[in-house]
Amino acid sequence: MRKSAYFKLSAFFFFFFVSWSACYSLFAIWLGQEIHLDGEATGIIFGVNAAFTLIMQPLYGFISDKLGVRKDLLVYLSGILIFTGPFFIYVYGPLLKYNVVLGAIVGGLFLGIGYLASCGAVESYIEKISLKYNFEYGRSRMWGSLGWAVTTFFAGQLFNINPSYNFWIASVAAIIMFLIILTTKVEVTDDEAKKAESVSIKDVFNLFKLKDFWFFIVFVLGVTCVYGVYDQQFPRYFAEQFATVKLGNQMFGYLNSFQVFLEAGMMFLAPKIVNKLGARNSLLVAGFLMAFRITGSGLVNGPILISLMKLIHSFELPILLVAVFKYLDANFEARLSSILYLVGYQFSGQIGTILLSSVVGKMYDTLGFKTTYLYLGIFVCVFAVVAVFTLKKGNESLANTSSTNAHVQN
Repeated sequence: MRKSAYFKLSAFFFFFFVSWSACYSLFAIWLGQEIHLDGEATGIIFGVNAAFTLIMQPLYGFISDKLGVRKDLLVYLSGILIFTGPFFIYVYGPLLKYNVVLGAIVGGLFLGIGYLASCGAVESYIEKISLKYNFEYGRSRMWGSLGWAVTTFFAGQLFNINPSYNFWIASVAAIIMFLIILTTKVEVTDDEAKKAESVSIKDVFNLFKLKDFWFFIVFVLGVTCVYGVYDQQFPRYFAEQFATVKLGNQMFGYLNSFQVFLEAGMMFLAPKIVNKLGARNSLLVAGFLMAFRITGSGLVNGPILISLMKLIHSFELPILLVAVFKYLDANFEARLSSILYLVGYQFSGQIGTILLSSVVGKMYDTLGFKTTYLYLGIFVCVFAVVAVFTLKKGNESLANTSSTNAHVQN
């Protein structure tokens, strides 16, 4: 069961990120070059996407914890994503050309339910199964990074031929996901079922009475949400560094693919690094790396140095993702793991994205990318320093052990 669960859920991760990458890795470029929207309109769309994601994340977290280790939610999500290609080609694109606000609302609903909120649900579910069958979550999540990398390697070239090809790939990958999860067997014990049934709305509200939970949310708002805002329109900035936009699109596909290959390798190593440093210290390391990367993007010139700054993301993100789960496992209640992740980390991050997306989009148009990146980098650095004094120092011994032991002690 352990080997079967690891390989099948790793395959599910792989094709989920293939599907997501195919329709979303060049999303900003698609909006700018195919739909012909400016930076402010693009920022509004990202903000609307974040709003719908914000609505869905707490719901997904609650449903996931109520289901426990049952796979129902992943079956449902896979079925929705099968319609990605037809939606983008025949519904979303035409609506955005007709009316940006209407298109943003309809697209935000689909993307929020299908990818942006469901990513956290998929991650938290597979982390639960990794605890149940005693394998490292980070080494399963590694396959998701590989799926993203493989897809982005070809995405830029396919976009130049016909953007619709990427959307059809997203649908085909979703069909494979659906078949994988249908054939995955997960045993549900009576104890697991009882713990899942005991989860209530009151448990969610009780989390907000905890000081340490609020300090974690402040870290997310000031640090981790900014890398998403930075990434939103980075493809546009990168493409501008080349003689032609088509060449820039293609080179960004190569850069993004190489970055995620590095990220996959780091996903394999991240559990050892986080176990060595401790969850809290690993979160701080990721925060300061992020501040350096974003500030550096505003200081350096030329595609090579800009690429090197972007590649720091492949070291920072794996440490962050593994550390978040281990920090939450070590310091909060195990049966609320999906709620903690989707509300404390994903939901809080989306609040920051909503607040920042339109503002930063306008800054790109008025101040330029370089100046905007400098402001964003300083912003992250300030909050990372604050986190040194606010993130919980206790229970580091739990964070240094495997996630399984952390849950047992909880």
